[in-house]
Amino acid sequence: MLKIYNTLSKQKEEFKPINPEKVGMYVCGMTVYDYCHMGHARVLVMFDVIVRHLRRHFPQVEYVRNITDIDDKIIKRAVENKEDIYSLTNRFINAMHEDERALSILPPDIEPRATDAIDQMFYMIKSLIEKGIAYQGKNGDVYYSVRKFKNYGKLSGKNLDELEAGARVDVETSKQDPLDFVLWKMAKPNEPSWQSPWGDGRPGWHIECSAMSCTHLGKHFDIHGGGMDLAFPHHENEIAQSEGANDCTFVNTWMHVGFVNINNEKMSKSLNNFFTIRGVLENYDGETLRYFIMSSHYRSPLNFSDENLDNAKASLTRLYTATRGLSASEVATEEVSQRFDYEARFTAALDDDFNTPIALSILFELAKVVNAKREKDSDQANALGQLLKKLGGYIGILQMDADTFLKHTPQGNTEKRGVDLSDTQIDAKIEKRNEARNNKDFNLSDQIRDELAELGIILEDNKNGTNWRCN
Repeated sequence: MLKIYNTLSKQKEEFKPINPEKVGMYVCGMTVYDYCHMGHARVLVMFDVIVRHLRRHFPQVEYVRNITDIDDKIIKRAVENKEDIYSLTNRFINAMHEDERALSILPPDIEPRATDAIDQMFYMIKSLIEKGIAYQGKNGDVYYSVRKFKNYGKLSGKNLDELEAGARVDVETSKQDPLDFVLWKMAKPNEPSWQSPWGDGRPGWHIECSAMSCTHLGKHFDIHGGGMDLAFPHHENEIAQSEGANDCTFVNTWMHVGFVNINNEKMSKSLNNFFTIRGVLENYDGETLRYFIMSSHYRSPLNFSDENLDNAKASLTRLYTATRGLSASEVATEEVSQRFDYEARFTAALDDDFNTPIALSILFELAKVVNAKREKDSDQANALGQLLKKLGGYIGILQMDADTFLKHTPQGNTEKRGVDLSDTQIDAKIEKRNEARNNKDFNLSDQIRDELAELGIILEDNKNGTNWRCN
């Protein structure tokens, strides 16, 4: 039984899709005016894990993740750079896709851009105006009338009177109520704009996702997700717009990924304590970063630090080391899995609101058994090793050749070791060390081992010889 924590109900619920043959999931994607940061990385990785697991349960999962390519921040950055918004957004969309590939993130089934959904936004705004839930202000902007949607606040639990008390004093006088939010903005000089029934302008941010999600998944679908910071006001406003326009439930299950903290303080650009994905990838490989993100439950805070990334690298190294040198076995992987119940327990962990920390702990339990059985039962060790890779594949890890991962640090670049030695040169030094050991010249043997260790190369002796890996 798959259970998911629903932000709307504030509890775990058994997931029952509207159509068991086809699950629909929409996730709010990036606003593309800069490189993706660690907060984005967490959303990207965790919803990739979620969609991978959903696909194990259901025949078809349609995963839609949008791109916001028109927004105040985009316009501001384009003006600063003296370039048009399309060259700016296309550049950062390409960069985002590069980051995704580095993190082994599968592409969504549909990746709509806001600028391609303007007509759908017109249709929804017109419907809201016709129903008396939206209006055009004196300044030409079109606003949503929050108080006319009786269930406003049901996702976030916020009270309208409390929101009004905390509203800004200097609200625009064209609003009928300080809580109302914009659906369509009238064009300003030198800004990109589109012709509309209300004059030239551009969409408000919230209407974009309502239009794109309903276009691709229908007026009522299964899962809507994003970062925790989007629950209010963005997702609250999406509910108001979509249910106000369509007169039906918008989404059954709402999912939100927790914040990334830096030294236990929320990461944000305003505090200048954020890290881009590509900046982190200069020092750590993508799989280590992916593992680090999965090491905490998706709803819990994730504390970013070099120490925690180093621990993730060490943990992933242990798992890859367990698969090193293993081959296919005559013992069926499925038979071994059933005997030891690993796959069932791994699946049960993910069925419990995608509990990746528990799932990872089962991989370590399995790796420990693999190592223990290497010399006693090679067939069973090989079968368990294949199972370890199979389960890792369900969450997007352990798919590289073990030697490739262990011998090469970020991007497979030997220079990242801090040494100028090729694999062949390292193997030659190991051979020289083996000769010294055979001649009982243990001083030379230790000297070679220590020299390599200083260069970040760790030697591991076993009954079949010596393996090496990067530190």
